Amino acid sequence: MKLLFRNPTFRKLFFATIASQLGTVVGNMAFAYYLVDRFSERPSLAATAELMYSLPALAVFWIVGVVADRFDRRSIAIYSDWIRAGLTVLLLLFVHYDLIFLCFVILFLRSAISKFFGPAEMGLLQGSIGHDQYVQAAGLNQIVMSVFMLFGMSLGAAAYHFVGIAGALVLDGISFIVSGLLFVKGDFPEHARIPNGKNRIRDLRFPVFFADFLHGLRYIVRHKLLLVLISGFMFFGVMNGVFAVLPIFAMKYKLSPDHYVVYSSMVTVFLGIGFLIGSLIAPRLIKRFTRTPVLISGLFAVGMLLVVLGSTDTVPVYLAIVLSAGIVLAPVNISLGSWMPELVSPQNIGRVNALIEPIMMLGHSAALGLVAVAFPAWIAVSGLHYMLAVCITILGFWYCFSLPPLARKLAMPSGDERNHQAG
Repeated sequence: MKLLFRNPTFRKLFFATIASQLGTVVGNMAFAYYLVDRFSERPSLAATAELMYSLPALAVFWIVGVVADRFDRRSIAIYSDWIRAGLTVLLLLFVHYDLIFLCFVILFLRSAISKFFGPAEMGLLQGSIGHDQYVQAAGLNQIVMSVFMLFGMSLGAAAYHFVGIAGALVLDGISFIVSGLLFVKGDFPEHARIPNGKNRIRDLRFPVFFADFLHGLRYIVRHKLLLVLISGFMFFGVMNGVFAVLPIFAMKYKLSPDHYVVYSSMVTVFLGIGFLIGSLIAPRLIKRFTRTPVLISGLFAVGMLLVVLGSTDTVPVYLAIVLSAGIVLAPVNISLGSWMPELVSPQNIGRVNALIEPIMMLGHSAALGLVAVAFPAWIAVSGLHYMLAVCITILGFWYCFSLPPLARKLAMPSGDERNHQAG
């Protein structure tokens, strides 16, 4: 991991990504608390806000990967940050005048612009480090995610409590500006920025975008292991969608209605601690057992823990189980996160990464839509936990039957390689 930070390009990319994520986490969490606090009799608004974060992926997924593979990835990341900073100013204005519908429109636009950031950042990362550093980089990113889980909701709650929704959104915008400036200063290699050569915007018409999109689909279909991995991302989307509102709902409507702000923040703190612990042990587990058994066993364990979470009625037990779930989930995420760059060529990483996003967001949006409609009339808090447990268990069985033979086939040397080794 020390070698990663000795790379100045990676350092700037790393801290720029942290700044961008910080802006997103603080602003989104503060806005969620604002909605639950101001419109406590309408919990569907919080779920609707989460939909505004997820639905744009279904609108722009066919273009973001093509843009990331055709144009300068550093410029894409810079403009993504700075445009979101400008939209945050408009969001601040609409919040001031209590124009909730327009707030949702801005949230939708900000999320749409953010979708261009991910494929560009992934391509820059892949081209800036060596293949043998992917597991370390994935582990480091997981640690960062753990820190955001530790402090993200707490920072959002603290910002909303001490400086209000306006102050939280100001911090949001500043974080995007800082991220953009770090990308400006980053000296990324040309093969990472423009792996397919320079292109002009005017040369890219709809048929070109559509052809590139189909190329990305064909690339995934031709690589069976990649196809199986990506097919399971809808279940991860369902889990992310429900869990986006589950800590607040579990505390406010079941475990601790009078102290839901404090305890919902503690849920993410304990989950973050679990992720941090799991991130530290994951590289050793993957090295010892390989990715496939770590991934599959982790999914089954998470499913069982979710059943226990839905059954508990006490906050301390709930937090302890969340901690355990975080420890188990971290190796799962690192297994997936380090596997994708190894399976995908640099020329196609943007398109493949962009196709992952809508699959996850489809599950994310469907789950949030179900929550917005069915909670609390038809589905209780416990039912949300059980629904997640079923989804994760189904995914565990799918990977259990599909991944091992494909992973063994990939690990076997080809005939030419065996002849070369024999010679």
